[in-house]
Amino acid sequence: MSEIRYDRLHDRDVIIAPERIHRPSCEVRQSERRSTPRVCPFCEGNEKLTPPEIFALRSKESFANESGWKTRVVPNLFKAVQIETPHKHHYGFFEHWEGFGAHEILIDTPQHYTSMTQWSEQNAIDWLSTLRGRVNDLRKDGRLASLTIFKNEGVEAGGTQPHSHTQIIGLPLIPKSKKEEYSRLHQHYRHEQNSLISLLVKEELNAEQNRIIASSGEFVAFCPYASSHPFEIMISSQKALGELNSLSDASIKELSPLLLDVLKRLKTQLNCLDFNLILSTPPLQESTLGHELFETFKDASRFYIRIIPRIYKYGGFEHESEIYINPVAPELAAKLLREAYNV
Repeated sequence: MSEIRYDRLHDRDVIIAPERIHRPSCEVRQSERRSTPRVCPFCEGNEKLTPPEIFALRSKESFANESGWKTRVVPNLFKAVQIETPHKHHYGFFEHWEGFGAHEILIDTPQHYTSMTQWSEQNAIDWLSTLRGRVNDLRKDGRLASLTIFKNEGVEAGGTQPHSHTQIIGLPLIPKSKKEEYSRLHQHYRHEQNSLISLLVKEELNAEQNRIIASSGEFVAFCPYASSHPFEIMISSQKALGELNSLSDASIKELSPLLLDVLKRLKTQLNCLDFNLILSTPPLQESTLGHELFETFKDASRFYIRIIPRIYKYGGFEHESEIYINPVAPELAAKLLREAYNV
């Protein structure tokens, strides 16, 4: 029997409908993948094939735009927005901004890994440390109001370059969905004096724990009660561990093995794993949100990672109603992932 569940964090309804479950053909999707190019611009030794680096974690003996790096950040060659564009907002009936913004590529590892499931724990630590540094650097640009950090792994998830990489997009505005989420977190904090995300994690831990997958230190991985996608995973903590830009080295070391663990469990259970991964990001400028919301955000919010496997295609109902139909109950997804043999 289906259920309509309410997602408190995103303020939306989700239909959990196990009757609609089906498994896609992995064989078809694997055959549709693009073949690996002969020369990968993201591999170590091919630094000349990318724009000059913005940042890199590298050995002391190495030089910029040469070998010897662990992670490397470069401008996206095919930018959605450009930092060089004038920062101008045009008003009128057809209102628009110039195409101003930041669009960066984080090359996650010098090895030609095509999946996060191939990473070592140190790869994950370097990746999170680099993202933390980029958030802290980009927030110094007063023209940027918001950041979106995401990975598209696999063709079904929108991936176009097989070498493992992450994208960072900074905009002079806050997208509507983010602004609404920030406001919900703030309103909950004002009335309850605690974090909504912390409460969600606490309730998952206090319930039957049938949606919990695994934990590491203060971090917990679970399938959210109102998951909009099959096998959707959220990783967060009920403790005050802040946002990505303020995570400590100790927190990153706790988070990294858990992140890799759940991805390997997904790979084991689903076999073909294309997914989107999104990291929550803080608002950058007080002027875009107001003093009270901006000042309380570090207490009202918590850092989280959302992993969305792309194993089910949505149609007109979802686009029109903005209500997702999820054919895999999160309780079942979590059970299968707990039981997955993790190699």
